[in-house]
Amino acid sequence: MSAQSTRINLLDLDLGGLRDFFLSLGEKPFRAHQVLKWIYHQHVTDFEAMTDLGLDLRRRLSLIAEVRMPEILGEQHSADGTVKWLLGLPGGSAIESVFIPEPARGTLCISSQVGCALNCTFCSTATQGFSRNLTAGEIIGQVLLAARALGHERNGRRRITNVVLMGMGEPLLNFEPVVSALEIMRHDLGFGLAAKRVTVSTAGLVPGIARLRDRVDVALAVSLHAPNDALREQLVPLNRKYPIKPLLDACRAYVAGRRKRSITFEYTLLDGVNDSPQHARALASLLKTVPSKLNLIPFNSFPGTAYRCSRPERIEEFQSIVMAGGVIATVRRTRGDDIDAACGQLVGRVLDRTRRSRGYLATAQGKDA
Repeated sequence: MSAQSTRINLLDLDLGGLRDFFLSLGEKPFRAHQVLKWIYHQHVTDFEAMTDLGLDLRRRLSLIAEVRMPEILGEQHSADGTVKWLLGLPGGSAIESVFIPEPARGTLCISSQVGCALNCTFCSTATQGFSRNLTAGEIIGQVLLAARALGHERNGRRRITNVVLMGMGEPLLNFEPVVSALEIMRHDLGFGLAAKRVTVSTAGLVPGIARLRDRVDVALAVSLHAPNDALREQLVPLNRKYPIKPLLDACRAYVAGRRKRSITFEYTLLDGVNDSPQHARALASLLKTVPSKLNLIPFNSFPGTAYRCSRPERIEEFQSIVMAGGVIATVRRTRGDDIDAACGQLVGRVLDRTRRSRGYLATAQGKDA
């Protein structure tokens, strides 16, 4: 990868930022609307092709600005139609994004950090450590890149209908760039996705949940994985700082006053660890107090892990018990596991996995305390 460009990457700017940029050039704010449409509606990244901009402005933009997406280093296609991209970033790091096609929708799973500092014990990304946060442009650039690679439409329908921040990293530990990217996903001049079609997944950063509600309207998914604090602390170390009770309080507050909205709780089923009937009953009792639905995830193995996926009959029993307790529960179909693109399997390339992870997490949590 080449060194970081000194030109301004317009993908790093939301509508307000882009208006300010054009004002700084002595241009009218409506230029931001024109450029957003070219980039996110037409997928045009060459200023010379933006024909409703004056020739002089196009030349100035080519000197001081660019539309820079991550670089595709590799592309894999699963037998089930899932596509995974390995994307290169300045400095030599890499991330992964995954597109999951289904008959009624197409879901793009994107990353928010290079690696992850949270050390969840059942996640392959966590074993690689943490390198750095992504910029807003590197986050939204994954969506733009995938939209261009897939083709905007198929049979008259948009290819990417849903975006989930469930790839590498904890989105709420990279708050401002994530929010900027979310605003572009939601805005009519950007990708124009409805709130229910954009989902942020968090391991349970309680202050970040409240901040997110105040800033942008999107769906929320919470990685729970255990019905009690003792077990959850083993699986999700962040639980030591933000236990289940304050986490559920934050979830209730997130959907309060929003009609027909609920939290999606994610629960990875680990054989002999968190998949007993007792766990299922405790989970149902816990979640009945929150407008929610439960997404049961069969564990996807990765090299070096001691965990195993729960047996199919145990998964079915677990689901039945939870639903009998009054909680809607679905089992996520494993997609892309033949190319290591399933939930918890994303790795990319991470430069540092020890002191930087611990130091970054301590600093970030201190800011959110």
